[in-house]
Amino acid sequence: MARDSGRRMGRRAVLRGSAAASAALTLPSVAPAAPAQALSGRPNARWGVQVGDVTTSSGLVWVRSDRPARMIVETAATESFSRPHRWHGPVVGPGTDFTGRTALRGLPSGSQVHYRVLLADPDDPRRTGEPVYGTFRTVSARRREGVRFVWSGDLAGQGWGINPDHGGFRIFEEMRRRDPDFFLCSGDNIYADGPLAESVTLPDGSTWRNVVTPEKTKVAESLDEFRGAFRYNLLDTALRRFHSQVPVISQWDDHEVLNNWYPGEILTDARYTEKNVDVLAARARRAFAEYSPVGTLRPDAQGRVYRVLRHGPLLDVFVLDCRTYRDANSPGRQPENTQGILGAEQLAWLKRELSRSRAVWKVIACDMPLGLVVPDGTTAIEGVAQGDPGAPLGRELQLAELLRHIKHGKITGTVWLTADVHYTSAQHYDPARAAFKDFAPFWEFVSGPLNAGAYPALKLDGTFGPEQPFVKAPPRANVGPAEGFQFYGEVDIDGDSGEMTVRLCEDGGAVLYTKVLRPGLVGQ
Repeated sequence: MARDSGRRMGRRAVLRGSAAASAALTLPSVAPAAPAQALSGRPNARWGVQVGDVTTSSGLVWVRSDRPARMIVETAATESFSRPHRWHGPVVGPGTDFTGRTALRGLPSGSQVHYRVLLADPDDPRRTGEPVYGTFRTVSARRREGVRFVWSGDLAGQGWGINPDHGGFRIFEEMRRRDPDFFLCSGDNIYADGPLAESVTLPDGSTWRNVVTPEKTKVAESLDEFRGAFRYNLLDTALRRFHSQVPVISQWDDHEVLNNWYPGEILTDARYTEKNVDVLAARARRAFAEYSPVGTLRPDAQGRVYRVLRHGPLLDVFVLDCRTYRDANSPGRQPENTQGILGAEQLAWLKRELSRSRAVWKVIACDMPLGLVVPDGTTAIEGVAQGDPGAPLGRELQLAELLRHIKHGKITGTVWLTADVHYTSAQHYDPARAAFKDFAPFWEFVSGPLNAGAYPALKLDGTFGPEQPFVKAPPRANVGPAEGFQFYGEVDIDGDSGEMTVRLCEDGGAVLYTKVLRPGLVGQ
């Protein structure tokens, strides 16, 4: 309990008094707020702040301005900002849609960092807009501190956008109250292919009302339309408040571009004038890089999404990219397949980094489930499993190679987390039940959506011997948030015992399923 009380008091300090109602919004500065007319014409950061890829000594701060501005970050040990440290960031402008990121380095380990972002007129640094405040905790190098995080995916999909009458993206407020060290977004940060209507008639005859912006009235094709999908989500108060207090680990899946996409695909969808998916993906990747605090990505489309984030002695998070390097979707029955869903280079990286890891737990954040049969149309397969319960074929061959490497390398503590399928479930994989037997048992947990349509459960593929002790899914397709079925997961690693507790949670606070995993054991 000592760990929890110390950590929570640091964050609760940010929530005291009037700040509690408006964290993540533009807050008053330490000095009396300037009159509105005095701030007229100065840069404004009304999209809030974010911090990503936090380590024991660093964090990456994100902001967006409404005009050209110099990004300045001030950090302090307390919310009073006495003796702050100042970090000079970039001048943001139209080349990055006025977004900017500033790396904070040399921070103390396991400490609460309070920060504020100021945007200054590039020609007159004395003219600054009102600061935006945030806080985060750096990773502790001490095992006994423990780790807690939440994960989910799928935001504003299938026609379900920001509905103020529903509380907006209210699930973020619930996750914020659980006081996680970070949030793992397992993909579908936006729905670039999901236009929104102003109203949707619900099954009971009532009406769901969406906030709608011009960019969200059609599928995204231009760079600014992709950017607009990210700007849309940041209109939500609960999401901005969440960002101001919870660091994010972002990965992407398909809807950042369009449903079920793969490199080299040529569209037949009549909604698109640009049919070359590679062109759309390049624009989407740039927008994702501009709007996400991911240190391995740059707006010029270099770098990569896949990476490993180390959270002290207890946890390493391996973030995968199942989109950029995959082969074309197909029935998945090839007897040979070296490209698979990860590509050869990413697979080699993952095997190497898993072998190097000394963390007690190795969470593999995969943007697609392993043993659930995810179709693409009537004959092709979108995921790894293809429905044949026999020996590995197609993309399963790559997974078999990875699982074999984990077993023979005696790599313990691997747990797979994902979203994608718009329901929540737990799968245990065991060679005793499998057609392919050269691997060690492991768990996979699925959770989502955050605010999108929920869907019925998919079939399991027997190749790797999955058993499903828990699943909750709706009986029909595209059940909206007003009817429930919005999910997230929580992982809590105890600093003393090293035990990992996984909870599958539903919007509203219910814990649906709990699994306690003991460190160093196989097949639990």
